[in-house]
Amino acid sequence: MMDDDLKKTLGKIAGTIRGLSMDAVQKANSGHPGMPMGCAELGAYLYGVLLRHNPKNSKWMNRDRLVLSAGHGSMWLYSCLYLSGFKLSLDEIKRFRQLHSQTPGHPEYGHTDGVEATTGPLGQGVGNAVGMALGMKILAAKFNKEGYPLFDNKIYCVAGDGCLMEGISSEASSFAGHLKLNNLVLLYDSNHICLDGPTSECFTENTKERYKAYGWDVYEIDGYDFDQMDRILSSLRKSQEKPALVVVHTVIGKGSPHKAGSSKAHGSPLGADEVLATKEALGLPKEEFYVPQAVLSFFEQKLSKEEALEASWKDLYRRWAHAYPDLAKEFEKMQSYYLPSDLEEILKKVEIKTPIAGRSASQIVLQTLGQSLPQLIGGSADLSVSDLTMMKEFPIIAPNQFNGRNIKYGVREFAMGTIANGLSLCGMFQPFCGTFLTFSDYMRNAIRLAALSPYHVIYQFTHDSIFLGEDGPTHQSIEHVAALRAIPHLQVIRPADSHEVKMAWLAALRYKGPTAIILSRQNLPDLKETLLPYSEGMGRGAYIVKKEKKQAQFTLFSTGSELHLAMEVADRLEKLGKETRVISMPCFALFEKQKQDYKKSVVGGHLGVRVAIEAASDFGWHKYIGSDGIAICMEGFGLSAPAHDLAEEFGFTVDAIVERLMSHSVS
Repeated sequence: MMDDDLKKTLGKIAGTIRGLSMDAVQKANSGHPGMPMGCAELGAYLYGVLLRHNPKNSKWMNRDRLVLSAGHGSMWLYSCLYLSGFKLSLDEIKRFRQLHSQTPGHPEYGHTDGVEATTGPLGQGVGNAVGMALGMKILAAKFNKEGYPLFDNKIYCVAGDGCLMEGISSEASSFAGHLKLNNLVLLYDSNHICLDGPTSECFTENTKERYKAYGWDVYEIDGYDFDQMDRILSSLRKSQEKPALVVVHTVIGKGSPHKAGSSKAHGSPLGADEVLATKEALGLPKEEFYVPQAVLSFFEQKLSKEEALEASWKDLYRRWAHAYPDLAKEFEKMQSYYLPSDLEEILKKVEIKTPIAGRSASQIVLQTLGQSLPQLIGGSADLSVSDLTMMKEFPIIAPNQFNGRNIKYGVREFAMGTIANGLSLCGMFQPFCGTFLTFSDYMRNAIRLAALSPYHVIYQFTHDSIFLGEDGPTHQSIEHVAALRAIPHLQVIRPADSHEVKMAWLAALRYKGPTAIILSRQNLPDLKETLLPYSEGMGRGAYIVKKEKKQAQFTLFSTGSELHLAMEVADRLEKLGKETRVISMPCFALFEKQKQDYKKSVVGGHLGVRVAIEAASDFGWHKYIGSDGIAICMEGFGLSAPAHDLAEEFGFTVDAIVERLMSHSVS
């Protein structure tokens, strides 16, 4: 049983969380008060008792991490972070959902101190937490030694009904159960209400049995009983064999006389009169944003203990580093995301025989990177033999075997994306993951949050066009490159040959955000014109690979597997007396970052007829070729046939392109 005085203090903290959440949502006239009010006691217990962290250093490596998957309940998290002593002021609480505040509508990693992941799209936080839990198991397997438990922390995730309805939670939870991640605790806020009304109208499965089937242990607690919370969660701290689902029974909008227990408390302010009525019913002061001194004093005293926790860990780390100096060097490399100063030269020396598929060239590069970069960890959604993401010298991660660097995600693309984000958030890994380009749609929202946050994740997307052949239009990507290019801050690179593949990896590793490397299934020749220093080729995003001798009559823009076709077209045009420039444009995003003078030197001025050649949607190309430019691209879906037949069918041959361009020139 918990001490009665402590329970009284936790009750005051819970009341404070409710008051701050109601007031902030009301002042903003926007937000979700129901979850913060319903889970106030849970927040009080987690931040007042359970979590081992140091709010004065929110990046301490061995801290417990709490992910709020139900990101609409952000005021719950902000209230807890403010009271606990993170770098979040009461003034920022008052500025909830306002322009440039540190309290946006949904939590954003890197924007608010103490926020462990960007959440809001429901369920993704579950995947992030699984990734963090996996990452910590890998770090423990690598660095923990007898008497030196460097990594023994827990990952907690707070999720609601909506999170568990979303398919992503099923994918991620199934994966966590498979790996027996016994450092993961999922706290399910079960209040039987979703935004549209009671869950009885849409969500009646037996969630407990579902999670048992995944291989989880399942517990239930009353969300307002501190003794139950302490008994279950403290026991999981001491001993846990599997991932644990803790069903926390709560009442949405707890305390509101007229809206508690209904969807009216979910996604709208309570209203000024209801806020006052709620405070009166709960015995809270009517003063807005009231914080009792007793609550502040409690957390101030707790801070000294939390700082001592980290200090003790730092002492453990110093002793461990002295005992295991080689491991300590590897630890430091991983934490600093080490890149050799001569990485460009290392990559250029990698021997690759051509012609070769982009995916195969990338696999060869990966073997070298795996040896050089201890932080590199990768996986595939059941396609490692086809998207070629396996680092062959390292083991596969398996239940109770976390010393590997290859992850088999199974057919779980969306979970893979969210778990990779979680691995990135561990602060010690450079994750990459692979699948066919067409399946990037399954993981698109995870990619979007990686770009928003940003997270340093690398995606290897293969089978990038109609030229994958016989699998047909269900697998042939058409709109996917354009769709990925449309995501802000996502670096999309479609390399043309092994030279550009090498430099694409260099670009991805140097960029402090996510990168999608788009690779071919079919073999491609190397072009001598692409064998350039990074700073003159890939690092520019676009560059001239064939320059006209006089004024250009045609300028061909191309990427990936179509660049060699563009070069052949240019040769034919020049034989016909047409001066032609060819531009390799592997990365729009990198090109747009170049100085204006450089951009003008490549795509500016009188370049004749501008032509884009890419076996994909033309969306985005007219920025460079103009509204009257010619887009030799795909206007519909592909067909099931061998690649050479598809080239003929859709006009991706030298003869077809030259005929089209010459007829345009005549007209």
